[in-house]
Amino acid sequence: MKTSLNRRSFIKSTALAATAAALPSLSSFNVAPNLVGISVASYHLRFRDGGSTAHPTWNGALPMTKHLSELGVGGGQIGVRNWDTNYIKQIRDLKESSGMWLEGQIRMPKTESDLVEFETNVKAAKEAGIEIVRVACLSGRRYVNFQTIEEWNTFKKESLKSIRLAEPVMRRHKMKLAIENHKDWTADELVKILKDYDSEYLGCNLDTGNNISFMENPYDVVEKLAPYTMTTHFKDMGIEEYEDGFLLSEVPFGTGFLDLNKMAMTIRRHNPSVKFNLEMMTRDPLPIPFLTDQYWATFGNTTGKDVAKSVKLLRENYNDKPLTRTTRKTFHQQLALEEANQIACLDFARKELGLM
Repeated sequence: MKTSLNRRSFIKSTALAATAAALPSLSSFNVAPNLVGISVASYHLRFRDGGSTAHPTWNGALPMTKHLSELGVGGGQIGVRNWDTNYIKQIRDLKESSGMWLEGQIRMPKTESDLVEFETNVKAAKEAGIEIVRVACLSGRRYVNFQTIEEWNTFKKESLKSIRLAEPVMRRHKMKLAIENHKDWTADELVKILKDYDSEYLGCNLDTGNNISFMENPYDVVEKLAPYTMTTHFKDMGIEEYEDGFLLSEVPFGTGFLDLNKMAMTIRRHNPSVKFNLEMMTRDPLPIPFLTDQYWATFGNTTGKDVAKSVKLLRENYNDKPLTRTTRKTFHQQLALEEANQIACLDFARKELGLM
């Protein structure tokens, strides 16, 4: 059953009022300007062939960084791979001349043979003036990639090995490695990993929307991961009902159901200098088939009570209108929408969140 707009607005406004009464305002944190940047994933279409005159194809981190500078954002999270000395210098010079902060995104080492490339990328990032790099243990989605608990346990073992290989490199170069909750780890699982390693060089790249796909309450996820957060993928989310569960999509700030002010304040309470990397991916909604048996194959400890709470949250916030489908648009239309989505999010962040 879909909730009416009036009811959802009432619920959201009531929650905002309760939050305002219980928490200090963002202004009490003495917010520095331009804490908002853009993640490379927000511009995934710009790295494909077939760009337009208005939105040309990018062939690496440098053109994206130039675009971020032109937008006047605080910084961004850019891909770091195979940078030579000249490329490092260009990135560093642009960073320094623009006054932006930059964070990196690199691939985790899977085996000892990957360590040379991994350390080369870490060193390149540091030489370019980057102090934090984001990584993900899984490139896909837990409920899609793994059919059995045994497959999941193998992945978990391999991921812990990757982290064990990466940490000494980060320690040696005094760089921070931020592991994302990338539709792989539940909040509790990632907290346990970070507690077990107990390294000042390991932390979290907190994605505010991903764990909705796990039927986890997004505010609980933020509360649990905020103490370990080094950086973020900050996003608003829309949800739409479908026969096997729900569809999940990033949406422009302020048009989804997440209370971004509440999330920002929670994160900044633990790390006042944290950066908010906008991750507004322009794509079709992702199906979350939680009503199928296969979806639950790797979630052995989920209780009916937890699921019931999540279903209640979903029902209160289903979109009244269908979520945007990009496959119904030409590629040039998708490119234009991608840019428009970033601008809309930045405008909201500037006017409503006090982070820019």
